[in-house]
Amino acid sequence: MKALVVGAGAMGRWVGEVLGTLDDTPAVSFVDTERETAAEAARMLGGEAVSTETTESYDIVAVAVPIPVVGDAIAAYGPLATEAILDVSGVMAEPVTQMGRVAPDCEQASYHPLFAPENEPGNIPVVSTNTGPIIDAVTDALTRRNNHVFETTADQHDSAMETVQARTHAAVLAFAMASQEVSPVFHTPISSELTRLAKQVTSGESRVYADIQETFDGATDVAAAAEQIAQADREQFQELYDELSGRVSETKPQ
Repeated sequence: MKALVVGAGAMGRWVGEVLGTLDDTPAVSFVDTERETAAEAARMLGGEAVSTETTESYDIVAVAVPIPVVGDAIAAYGPLATEAILDVSGVMAEPVTQMGRVAPDCEQASYHPLFAPENEPGNIPVVSTNTGPIIDAVTDALTRRNNHVFETTADQHDSAMETVQARTHAAVLAFAMASQEVSPVFHTPISSELTRLAKQVTSGESRVYADIQETFDGATDVAAAAEQIAQADREQFQELYDELSGRVSETKPQ
Protein backbone atom coordinates (compact mmCIF):
# COMPACT_ATOMS: atom_id res chain seq x y z
CA MET A 1 0.00 0.00 0.00
CA LYS A 2 1.37 3.41 -1.00
CA ALA A 3 0.88 6.37 1.33
CA LEU A 4 1.43 10.10 0.83
CA VAL A 5 1.63 12.56 3.71
CA VAL A 6 0.94 16.17 2.73
CA GLY A 7 2.80 18.40 5.16
CA ALA A 8 6.05 17.20 6.72
CA GLY A 9 6.10 19.16 9.97
CA ALA A 10 5.86 17.58 13.42
CA MET A 11 2.29 16.37 12.94
CA GLY A 12 2.97 15.15 9.41
CA ARG A 13 5.91 13.10 10.63
CA TRP A 14 3.76 11.68 13.39
CA VAL A 15 1.11 10.67 10.84
CA GLY A 16 3.81 9.15 8.65
CA GLU A 17 5.00 7.09 11.59
CA VAL A 18 1.46 5.85 12.23
CA LEU A 19 0.90 4.96 8.57
CA GLY A 20 4.22 3.16 8.49
CA THR A 21 2.89 0.65 11.02
CA LEU A 22 0.01 -0.45 8.79
CA ASP A 23 0.22 -3.85 7.12
CA ASP A 24 1.61 -3.83 3.58
CA THR A 25 2.63 -0.16 3.78
CA PRO A 26 5.99 0.49 2.12
CA ALA A 27 8.05 3.60 2.83
CA VAL A 28 5.78 6.62 3.23
CA SER A 29 6.14 9.54 0.80
CA PHE A 30 6.15 13.16 1.96
CA VAL A 31 5.35 16.37 0.15
CA ASP A 32 5.79 19.85 1.59
CA THR A 33 6.07 23.39 0.27
CA GLU A 34 9.56 23.31 1.82
CA ARG A 35 11.43 20.62 -0.09
CA GLU A 36 14.07 20.17 2.61
CA THR A 37 11.37 19.67 5.26
CA ALA A 38 9.92 16.81 3.22
CA ALA A 39 13.40 15.39 2.65
CA GLU A 40 14.19 15.49 6.36
CA ALA A 41 10.94 13.70 7.23
CA ALA A 42 11.73 11.07 4.61
CA ARG A 43 15.22 10.56 6.04
CA MET A 44 13.86 10.21 9.56
CA LEU A 45 11.23 7.63 8.62
CA GLY A 46 12.90 5.84 5.76
CA GLY A 47 10.53 7.19 3.12
CA GLU A 48 10.92 9.51 0.17
CA ALA A 49 10.24 13.15 -0.61
CA VAL A 50 8.22 13.91 -3.72
CA SER A 51 7.71 17.08 -5.73
CA THR A 52 4.80 19.38 -4.97
CA GLU A 53 3.85 18.83 -8.62
CA THR A 54 3.49 15.07 -8.21
CA THR A 55 0.65 13.41 -10.12
CA GLU A 56 1.38 9.90 -8.85
CA SER A 57 -1.49 7.93 -7.32
CA TYR A 58 -1.48 6.70 -3.72
CA ASP A 59 -3.67 4.23 -1.87
CA ILE A 60 -3.98 6.70 1.01
CA VAL A 61 -3.37 10.45 1.23
CA ALA A 62 -3.01 11.99 4.69
CA VAL A 63 -3.17 15.79 4.98
CA ALA A 64 -1.29 17.34 7.91
CA VAL A 65 -1.12 21.06 7.15
CA PRO A 66 -2.07 24.26 9.01
CA ILE A 67 -5.78 25.05 9.33
CA PRO A 68 -5.81 28.01 6.88
CA VAL A 69 -4.56 25.88 3.97
CA VAL A 70 -6.18 22.51 4.64
CA GLY A 71 -8.95 23.07 2.08
CA ASP A 72 -6.45 23.95 -0.65
CA ALA A 73 -4.21 21.01 0.25
CA ILE A 74 -7.10 18.54 0.04
CA ALA A 75 -8.18 20.03 -3.28
CA ALA A 76 -4.64 19.72 -4.66
CA TYR A 77 -3.69 16.25 -3.42
CA GLY A 78 -7.01 14.57 -2.60
CA PRO A 79 -7.53 13.48 -6.22
CA LEU A 80 -4.32 11.42 -5.96
CA ALA A 81 -5.98 9.10 -3.44
CA THR A 82 -7.36 5.86 -4.84
CA GLU A 83 -8.59 4.17 -1.65
CA ALA A 84 -8.59 6.51 1.35
CA ILE A 85 -7.98 10.09 2.47
CA LEU A 86 -7.71 11.64 5.92
CA ASP A 87 -6.65 14.86 7.60
CA VAL A 88 -5.35 15.91 11.02
CA SER A 89 -5.60 19.69 10.62
CA GLY A 90 -7.54 20.55 13.79
CA VAL A 91 -10.74 21.77 12.17
CA MET A 92 -13.33 19.40 10.73
CA ALA A 93 -16.18 21.08 8.85
CA GLU A 94 -14.11 22.26 5.89
CA PRO A 95 -11.94 19.14 5.49
CA VAL A 96 -14.93 16.80 5.69
CA THR A 97 -16.75 18.80 3.03
CA GLN A 98 -13.70 19.07 0.80
CA MET A 99 -12.79 15.38 1.04
CA GLY A 100 -16.31 14.45 0.05
CA ARG A 101 -16.03 16.77 -2.92
CA VAL A 102 -12.67 15.71 -4.34
CA ALA A 103 -12.56 12.01 -3.34
CA PRO A 104 -16.20 10.90 -3.08
CA ASP A 105 -15.44 7.23 -3.74
CA CYS A 106 -12.65 6.97 -1.17
CA GLU A 107 -12.73 6.11 2.50
CA GLN A 108 -12.64 9.41 4.41
CA ALA A 109 -11.88 10.49 7.96
CA SER A 110 -10.95 13.66 9.79
CA TYR A 111 -8.89 13.10 12.95
CA HIS A 112 -7.81 15.71 15.49
CA PRO A 113 -5.09 14.60 17.90
CA LEU A 114 -5.72 16.82 20.93
CA PHE A 115 -2.02 16.87 21.79
CA ALA A 116 1.37 17.68 20.33
CA PRO A 117 3.12 14.56 18.97
CA GLU A 118 5.62 14.58 21.83
CA ASN A 119 2.73 14.40 24.33
CA GLU A 120 1.08 11.28 22.89
CA PRO A 121 -1.03 9.40 23.95
CA GLY A 122 -4.22 11.40 24.27
CA ASN A 123 -7.74 11.92 22.97
CA ILE A 124 -8.42 11.85 19.22
CA PRO A 125 -11.92 12.77 17.99
CA VAL A 126 -12.69 11.51 14.50
CA VAL A 127 -15.38 12.08 11.91
CA SER A 128 -15.54 8.99 9.70
CA THR A 129 -17.76 9.89 6.78
CA ASN A 130 -16.92 6.84 4.71
CA THR A 131 -15.17 4.02 6.54
CA GLY A 132 -13.51 0.90 5.24
CA PRO A 133 -10.53 -1.37 5.88
CA ILE A 134 -7.86 1.34 5.56
CA ILE A 135 -9.48 3.92 7.84
CA ASP A 136 -10.32 1.12 10.29
CA ALA A 137 -6.65 0.10 10.24
CA VAL A 138 -5.55 3.69 10.92
CA THR A 139 -7.94 3.94 13.86
CA ASP A 140 -6.70 0.59 15.19
CA ALA A 141 -3.09 1.77 14.88
CA LEU A 142 -3.88 4.93 16.84
CA THR A 143 -5.63 2.89 19.52
CA ARG A 144 -2.67 0.52 19.81
CA ARG A 145 -0.58 3.60 20.63
CA ASN A 146 -2.85 4.00 23.70
CA ASN A 147 -4.84 6.91 22.26
CA HIS A 148 -8.56 7.26 22.94
CA VAL A 149 -10.18 7.57 19.52
CA PHE A 150 -13.86 8.49 19.59
CA GLU A 151 -16.48 9.32 16.98
CA THR A 152 -18.02 12.77 16.80
CA THR A 153 -19.52 15.10 14.20
CA ALA A 154 -17.86 18.05 12.50
CA ASP A 155 -20.28 20.47 14.16
CA GLN A 156 -19.77 18.98 17.63
CA HIS A 157 -16.00 19.06 17.24
CA ASP A 158 -15.73 22.60 15.90
CA SER A 159 -18.12 23.89 18.56
CA ALA A 160 -16.10 22.17 21.30
CA MET A 161 -12.87 23.73 19.99
CA GLU A 162 -14.32 27.19 20.68
CA THR A 163 -14.07 26.35 24.40
CA VAL A 164 -11.21 23.86 24.74
CA GLN A 165 -8.91 25.82 22.46
CA ALA A 166 -9.97 29.39 21.58
CA ARG A 167 -11.48 30.37 24.95
CA THR A 168 -8.93 28.40 26.95
CA HIS A 169 -5.93 29.89 25.17
CA ALA A 170 -7.38 33.40 25.38
CA ALA A 171 -7.97 33.07 29.13
CA VAL A 172 -4.50 31.69 29.84
CA LEU A 173 -2.78 34.28 27.64
CA ALA A 174 -4.82 37.08 29.24
CA PHE A 175 -3.63 35.91 32.66
CA ALA A 176 -0.04 35.91 31.38
CA MET A 177 -0.46 39.46 30.06
CA ALA A 178 -2.06 40.77 33.26
CA SER A 179 0.07 38.99 35.83
CA GLN A 180 3.24 40.30 37.42
CA GLU A 181 6.25 38.27 38.45
CA VAL A 182 6.15 37.26 42.10
CA SER A 183 8.29 35.06 44.27
CA PRO A 184 7.23 31.39 44.19
CA VAL A 185 6.67 31.48 47.95
CA PHE A 186 3.63 33.71 47.39
CA HIS A 187 1.90 31.42 44.89
CA THR A 188 -1.31 29.63 45.75
CA PRO A 189 -2.10 26.26 44.12
CA ILE A 190 -4.34 28.07 41.62
CA SER A 191 -1.91 30.85 40.69
CA SER A 192 0.91 28.32 40.48
CA GLU A 193 -1.12 26.16 38.07
CA LEU A 194 -2.10 29.17 35.94
CA THR A 195 1.53 30.25 35.75
CA ARG A 196 2.50 26.74 34.66
CA LEU A 197 -0.21 26.75 32.00
CA ALA A 198 0.91 30.17 30.75
CA LYS A 199 4.44 28.84 30.31
CA GLN A 200 3.12 25.78 28.50
CA VAL A 201 0.91 27.77 26.12
CA THR A 202 3.63 30.30 25.30
CA SER A 203 6.19 27.57 24.59
CA GLY A 204 4.40 26.54 21.39
CA GLU A 205 4.33 28.02 17.90
CA SER A 206 2.64 31.41 17.63
CA ARG A 207 1.41 30.53 14.14
CA VAL A 208 -0.52 27.52 15.45
CA TYR A 209 -2.21 29.53 18.19
CA ALA A 210 -3.00 32.34 15.73
CA ASP A 211 -4.62 29.81 13.37
CA ILE A 212 -6.82 28.58 16.22
CA GLN A 213 -7.90 32.08 17.28
CA GLU A 214 -8.67 33.00 13.68
CA THR A 215 -10.66 29.81 13.03
CA PHE A 216 -12.74 29.42 16.19
CA ASP A 217 -14.87 31.97 18.01
CA GLY A 218 -14.59 32.36 21.76
CA ALA A 219 -11.88 34.88 22.64
CA THR A 220 -14.31 37.81 22.65
CA ASP A 221 -16.52 35.89 25.09
CA VAL A 222 -13.58 35.63 27.49
CA ALA A 223 -12.91 39.36 27.18
CA ALA A 224 -16.58 40.16 27.84
CA ALA A 225 -16.67 37.83 30.86
CA ALA A 226 -13.53 39.40 32.33
CA GLU A 227 -15.04 42.85 31.87
CA GLN A 228 -18.23 41.74 33.60
CA ILE A 229 -16.24 40.46 36.58
CA ALA A 230 -14.09 43.59 36.72
CA GLN A 231 -17.14 45.88 36.77
CA ALA A 232 -19.22 43.86 39.25
CA ASP A 233 -19.75 45.26 42.73
CA ARG A 234 -19.52 42.98 45.75
CA GLU A 235 -23.10 41.72 45.55
CA GLN A 236 -22.95 41.19 41.79
CA PHE A 237 -19.64 39.35 42.12
CA GLN A 238 -21.07 36.98 44.70
CA GLU A 239 -24.07 36.29 42.48
CA LEU A 240 -21.77 35.55 39.54
CA TYR A 241 -19.57 33.34 41.71
CA ASP A 242 -22.49 31.32 43.08
CA GLU A 243 -23.98 30.89 39.62
CA LEU A 244 -20.67 29.71 38.21
CA SER A 245 -20.04 27.42 41.17
CA GLY A 246 -23.22 25.51 40.42
CA ARG A 247 -22.66 25.49 36.67
CA VAL A 248 -19.05 24.28 36.83
CA SER A 249 -19.83 21.51 39.33
CA GLU A 250 -22.46 20.16 36.92
CA THR A 251 -20.09 20.13 33.94
CA LYS A 252 -16.91 18.92 35.68
CA PRO A 253 -14.77 16.93 33.19
CA GLN A 254 -14.77 13.18 33.79
